[in-house]
Amino acid sequence: PRRPLTAPSSLCRRSPPLLGLLPGRFSVFPLFLLALLLGFASLLWLQLSCAAEEPARDGGRSRGAPRQPCPPQAPLPPPRDEPSWGPHRLALLVPFRERFEELLAFVPYMHRFLSKKRIRHHIFILNQVDRFRFNRASLINVGFLESGNDTDYIAMHDVDLLPLNEQLDYSFPEAGPFHVASPELHPLYHYKTYVGGILLLTKQHYEMCNGMSNRFWGWGREDDEFYRRIKGAGLQVRRPSGITTGYETFQHLHDPAWRKRDQKRIAAQKQEQFKVDREGGLNNVRYHIESRTDLSVAGAPCTVLNVLLDCDSSETPWCTFG
Repeated sequence: PRRPLTAPSSLCRRSPPLLGLLPGRFSVFPLFLLALLLGFASLLWLQLSCAAEEPARDGGRSRGAPRQPCPPQAPLPPPRDEPSWGPHRLALLVPFRERFEELLAFVPYMHRFLSKKRIRHHIFILNQVDRFRFNRASLINVGFLESGNDTDYIAMHDVDLLPLNEQLDYSFPEAGPFHVASPELHPLYHYKTYVGGILLLTKQHYEMCNGMSNRFWGWGREDDEFYRRIKGAGLQVRRPSGITTGYETFQHLHDPAWRKRDQKRIAAQKQEQFKVDREGGLNNVRYHIESRTDLSVAGAPCTVLNVLLDCDSSETPWCTFG
């Protein structure tokens, strides 16, 4: 009788094509270990190259298109009646319009930064959705009025400025306005009366100033006018001390070549911008909240207020480009 056909024993023991290129005693386990090491090296490279946490080599002023932020670290869990976090709660007010790539980096970064410092906080994104020119000061006034009674101090915070030095103080500024992004540390603005970028105030002190002027449509000058309000209220601006990182204390995400600012001066705006507004502020900001949404960005909570500002064209005709 015929014997059944069988494959040669050498064919039964033939290695897969890829393993056939490896030495005879090379097993699958070292190959698996090598793959794990390569994966770890890739993740390490990605972390080191993150745009949201790497200080810029030129003091925060990058050239070309802005770098895309890397996936942020998982945020810390919110405190639960932890006494070491203190009794105060910060309302982080972020004037905003159409800078979504910066927002995706900002919210999780700041939530983790403040949580590591044990600062109770709530992030408010003040999204201007009307047809008028951008008005940073009015948006901050709106954020102050809408932030609720569970917060007792505010941070006027630009969305394109990330603190890199953990020694920066975001605690309750009981002694007076505290300018975190001081001229000695800000990557761009170095004049002595500068109070923009990041400024902390108690709600009581902000009310003493009657908030910010609503007359500044377009970019710039509203913080210079607010400096005069601070002085007029008898308050003294304080700034960080003992910070040795200089102009690399912050990362500035904004690139003027990629996103141009609205610096146009219309009608009498050029003359008006140097005057002190002694009448307007919190008492006459005109707005409507189109929607209020609580959401999470990479696990970091925030509230987005879609804000419709109103403009009296007889008072400030430069609120539109018309």
